[in-house]
Amino acid sequence: MENKDTIRLLKECDAGTKMGIASIDEVLEKVADEKLKSLLQESKAHHKELEREIDTMLSEMGKEEKEPSSMAKGMSWMKTNMKMYMDNSDATVADLITDGCDMGVKSLYRYLNQYQAADEKSKELCHKLIDIEELLRKDLRPYL
Repeated sequence: MENKDTIRLLKECDAGTKMGIASIDEVLEKVADEKLKSLLQESKAHHKELEREIDTMLSEMGKEEKEPSSMAKGMSWMKTNMKMYMDNSDATVADLITDGCDMGVKSLYRYLNQYQAADEKSKELCHKLIDIEELLRKDLRPYL
């Protein structure tokens, strides 16, 4: 019998990795500092690696990947473009990505609490995504 909490948690983590990748892609070409650009590219690679792992698990269960909601993507796009229009700086990029990390971590902990019956492997992947987000947030501090 499949565990619905496991599937739900994996799908939310999948959407989270995709949202992180899209957010980084949205600002990457606007970054001037090469170290910051490299930091974002490295984090994007970690997100993609985890996304592949999650997608493999979902596929093995015969389940579909989950895309971030259109509302979340639209709101993120709007906020990014408005802030970058007002101040097209690396500090703005760091601020935007830090906010995204904060929202992501908050959501992931909510899903861990909500889907407590999820298996240990899916919880481990969720914690791995939390760690990726928290590390990125920490690494962005010098750019704020």
